[in-house]
Amino acid sequence: MFGFFRRRRRAKIKSQDFPAKWLSIIEKNVPYYGKLTPEEQRELRGHILVFLHEKNFLGAGGLEITDEIRVTIAAQACILLLGRETEYYPSLRTILVYPHTFFVEQKKRLPDGSVAEGMGAHLGESWHRGPVVLSWSDVKHGAFDAHDGHNVVFHEFAHQLDSEHGRTDGAPLLPERSMYTAWARVLTKEYEKLLDDLEHHRRHCLNSYAATNPAEFFAVVTETFFEAPQRLQKCHPELYEQLKLFYKQDPAKRYVN
Repeated sequence: MFGFFRRRRRAKIKSQDFPAKWLSIIEKNVPYYGKLTPEEQRELRGHILVFLHEKNFLGAGGLEITDEIRVTIAAQACILLLGRETEYYPSLRTILVYPHTFFVEQKKRLPDGSVAEGMGAHLGESWHRGPVVLSWSDVKHGAFDAHDGHNVVFHEFAHQLDSEHGRTDGAPLLPERSMYTAWARVLTKEYEKLLDDLEHHRRHCLNSYAATNPAEFFAVVTETFFEAPQRLQKCHPELYEQLKLFYKQDPAKRYVN
């Protein structure tokens, strides 16, 4: 019953006119929008309307939240939702935005087993049943260059998708149960290959941060899938195919001249 009313409410929100000011912001700040088909652009605008209706934005470090900030982040977060049924990141309520890279206290285990504590610089963070935290300057930089394979919004919202089943472990909720075997086989193989490449100083196609753990591997691969899809498809065809099945998108076709 609640699902019925939620779907009806969202359909009503999607039917509203999309503000011309917001579209100008997207066209200026999110060049990836121009790579979408007219149908995908229409779907994305509807998702953005729902996302901005349901999520709260808070400024931190003296940052005042503006429509530019809200729309730029929402547009990128909703690109990950295109073409598939979505609950719009159901455990997420708040997006906290700092003006620049922010620092948080962290602990790091060293090779000798000791633990070092200190302040670490972050571009973004994602918490299960907590906020997504982003650096606005890094959001803009990541969105503006749609070809470099680095996008902090794609990265942190991939973590949100990953955690929808209660754990952040690199295995998000897949469209069909039958997909889990191939997903586990391919991503485990590719993750272990990356670890081996790094250990033996071999060249590789992914950001080394992907080797941190399986959750970060999925988030980094998501960035690469959307922003450097042809590179990912060439270097890791099986991995690309798994992401294609999960996201129900084929970004490599968007980059064909």
